[in-house]
Amino acid sequence: MAQVEATTERIIAADAEAVFDALADYKDVRGAVLPVHFSEYEVREGGDGEGTLVHWKLQATNKRVRDCLLDVTEPSDGQLVEKDRNSSMVTTWTVTPAGEGRSRVVVATVWNGAGGVGGFFERTFAPKGLARIYDELLQNLAAKVEN
Repeated sequence: MAQVEATTERIIAADAEAVFDALADYKDVRGAVLPVHFSEYEVREGGDGEGTLVHWKLQATNKRVRDCLLDVTEPSDGQLVEKDRNSSMVTTWTVTPAGEGRSRVVVATVWNGAGGVGGFFERTFAPKGLARIYDELLQNLAAKVEN
């Protein structure tokens, strides 16, 4: 099994603290900025960053739906990590200042991919598809927090 990684980033015209607070707000903001690829969104514990347990289904393709139950941690300032209890998938959100009133948001997801021919296609196509999904999420987030 090879590790698969998808990374997306975006500059948002809002302070890093405001962007991070919005990302970490699983109760009100996160569910509102998710693209149509996400369904059955539910906060099961917490709801504000560290200690949150959140559920959703991610439909990456017409045939591929991933049932995710994610534990959220904040290992350092400006960083959220979502670890899926149902798979090897880990998503790390990093928010840093990018000049006056601007911030850079980087989202990186890694998981253990399949082997063989299926794994080849997964490593080839899944990162691009997931990057498009997260780009849409970041676009929605920007619309919500930009001044």
